[in-house]
Amino acid sequence: MLNETPLSRLIHSQAKRYGKRTALMYRDYDLGRWCEYSWDEFSHRVRLVSNALLSLGVDVQENIATFSQNMPECLFVDFGAYGIRAVTIPFYATSSEAQVKYIVSDANIRYIFVGEQYQYDIAVRVMQIGPQVKKLIIFDPKVKKNPQDRTSIYFDEFLALGEGFPYDAEVELRSSELQPDELANILYTSGTTGLSKGVMQTHRQYSAAFRAHVPALPLSDKDVILDFLPFTHIFERAWSYLCISYGCTLAVNQRPQDILQSMLEVHPTCMSAVPRFWEKVYAGVLEKINSSNAVQRTLMLDALRVGKEYNVKYRMRGLVPPIGLKMKYKFYEKTIIALLLKNLGLERQNFFPTAGATVPVEVEEFVHACGIGMLVGYGLTESTATVSCDRWNRPITLGSVGRVLDCVEVKIGENNEILLKGDTITRGYYRKAEVTANAIDAEGWFHTGDAGYMKDGELFLTDRIKDLFKTSNGKYIAPQMIETKLVVDRYIDQIVIIADQHKFVSALVIPNYDLLEDWAKKNHVAFGSRAELCCNPEVVQLVMERIETLQQEFAHYEQVKRITLLPEPFSMEHGELTNTLKVKRPVVYQNYKAEIDKMYEE
Repeated sequence: MLNETPLSRLIHSQAKRYGKRTALMYRDYDLGRWCEYSWDEFSHRVRLVSNALLSLGVDVQENIATFSQNMPECLFVDFGAYGIRAVTIPFYATSSEAQVKYIVSDANIRYIFVGEQYQYDIAVRVMQIGPQVKKLIIFDPKVKKNPQDRTSIYFDEFLALGEGFPYDAEVELRSSELQPDELANILYTSGTTGLSKGVMQTHRQYSAAFRAHVPALPLSDKDVILDFLPFTHIFERAWSYLCISYGCTLAVNQRPQDILQSMLEVHPTCMSAVPRFWEKVYAGVLEKINSSNAVQRTLMLDALRVGKEYNVKYRMRGLVPPIGLKMKYKFYEKTIIALLLKNLGLERQNFFPTAGATVPVEVEEFVHACGIGMLVGYGLTESTATVSCDRWNRPITLGSVGRVLDCVEVKIGENNEILLKGDTITRGYYRKAEVTANAIDAEGWFHTGDAGYMKDGELFLTDRIKDLFKTSNGKYIAPQMIETKLVVDRYIDQIVIIADQHKFVSALVIPNYDLLEDWAKKNHVAFGSRAELCCNPEVVQLVMERIETLQQEFAHYEQVKRITLLPEPFSMEHGELTNTLKVKRPVVYQNYKAEIDKMYEE
């Protein structure tokens, strides 16, 4: 049952309800095992944080920052700050020095909580040039402090400031005076163009979002949640808070590269993910099928065929499957599908929210064919995550992003732009009145920049209005739609479409290097380096033929005519990716201008 206690008191309220039950889990890399915090221990640490923050002199609605990968300490700081009505601003763990410096200055931050050595090293340099930063508090006790740093303290030293709870009366007073429209967070978007904007999140937005999810998601306090996406991202942040409000157990995955291992160790019932995660699962399973012997391959393909017919054709549409199909599916569900789910650590599954980008139809079909309860949704930082999501008690259409939550109003505006109103929608961008006025019109509608339409109660996305390309022939191209279709190929890891002001569509392709190298060796294609491999005409032709197979349904002017295989992936270091791994097109176009120009040579 949802606990509607405000965030300022939520953890303490849950501790009274659940006491010694496990609230949080995390992998201790030194001990080599998962450790636990009970609800009582969670509450105790939150209370210590609130008192310690007051001992530092943190004011009501003062901005403090966390600069860390996912750790339980991030949650202790968040809820401890809410208890004294402070505002938390999370930085992505991979943020650059320039990004941190900008946000620290923009939000006038005095205190920064840092995770590991990388975050500390950046923060201490920012502190040296940013006089408003008074202190760094370090989560990881193994971090080596700069010899010139005389002010930073470790998290245990910080908690000691709250021992004995000397400021409990002040904590109680502040918490009781919390107003719904006060800020809880400022979330700086890692936009694909321009500087970051601080999206203001209020306590009212979170409360409204939690209530709206009650009829939409079958959560309970029996669920075990694996937190995989960064808490900095509104999707994981709002999702984890919702799960805490239900009394779920959260297993915090600290290092993204460990997610598959964590799934096998935790056996989560729920986990939020972006489509790219499921694309990789899809490619991995297909690779497993292709490398199996003939008998195994036939059985696995038939299991997926039956699963697709049973789940996609019937159950997702709210229809009753024929008895013969049901019996055959139940057989595969207990054998091949059960083995697949066990190998992924998902044998206890409940459901898996998925959002953040368009889910390729082939991937969505595959996930449902495997009996995995993916619930596709749509949302933004500005909407406190969910605008819409699939619901198992209503028909689900492949390609939709589900049904709009009750708390959100949706209107389709000019150029089919999706406009939003409601209690979960931000009131604007921090200290950016002009940008806010451009995003929220005089009638209060927030302009998402996404184009879409409603059909039979479901919301469908078509493209990003700002990303529409116009060829020199006057044809409009939606690059994300093309990229989503093509990236499902197992030989393609990333793809960026080129078309704007050009006479035809081309693409920069980051291939799956391992598969490409295996293919080259098996087909006696010689190469001395990855660069030689990507330039080889036979290799380029292989990838081009696979693209041509996938794009047959496109109009002729939408089809990719030429490609360039890149020997190195896009990176944040080169400015080509945001912290959420979205491609910054202008930077990519600039960095690969020579390669792009060559594709358009006569």
